[in-house]
Amino acid sequence: MTLSAIYSEAYNFFRNHLSQLAALTMPLLLVQVMIQSWLGSEMLAQSQADTPVFGAIHGFAMMGLLLVFSLLIAALTVYLEVRSKGFEVTPFRVLKESLIFVPPLLLAGVFSGLAVLIPFMLFAAFGPLWLIGLVMSFYVFSRLAYVNFMVVVERITPLQAIKASFEFSGPIVLKTVMVLMLYLPLSIVGSSISMMAAKVGVPLQLLADTAMAFFSLFVNVALFRLYMVNRKTPTSEEDNQVL
Repeated sequence: MTLSAIYSEAYNFFRNHLSQLAALTMPLLLVQVMIQSWLGSEMLAQSQADTPVFGAIHGFAMMGLLLVFSLLIAALTVYLEVRSKGFEVTPFRVLKESLIFVPPLLLAGVFSGLAVLIPFMLFAAFGPLWLIGLVMSFYVFSRLAYVNFMVVVERITPLQAIKASFEFSGPIVLKTVMVLMLYLPLSIVGSSISMMAAKVGVPLQLLADTAMAFFSLFVNVALFRLYMVNRKTPTSEEDNQVL
């Protein structure tokens, strides 16, 4: 399937299920944005202090952020999987079914994050070579883009999902990169809107950031579609009817 077809089907799915996606993800995204905003302000304040102090509350906030993000990804993936099979489901049911995937997704996020960061950190130690490390890290990120889907859809362990994603993404790495590159314009637009909203007040900025985070989920929908049409399973014909 061509990349334009992937975008088209992902767009149609996102548009047709906008209200359900919003009901499912917006509360989690709002909590995520609030934690991120607080952590950001705390980090800024600590960086300007003579003796920075990071306490247990900061650690709890980081853990809470990871848990909320894992639940968000689990819920979105479960919803996409269920709808791809033609079943109707309520947001509450999706959240309930998603809870069991939070621990493995949390581990998968830690392992994948380390794998992505290592190339950049190694090359950053050599000054100008940091750019090479950044490119390599983005490449690793694109190869591991399907880890979360595999943990939920395939019901495999995080380490198995990392290995499977690296093997699976090989033939479609260019398409994967093109989908992931959508984050760039979304980030630019989101930053601009956030700065304008910040001039009005923090509440509006939080709402604006949450809205942009929601629309950024389109990238996840497109990646999931790319994943489903390239899966080699006995039910691949059924999957290809999705979305």
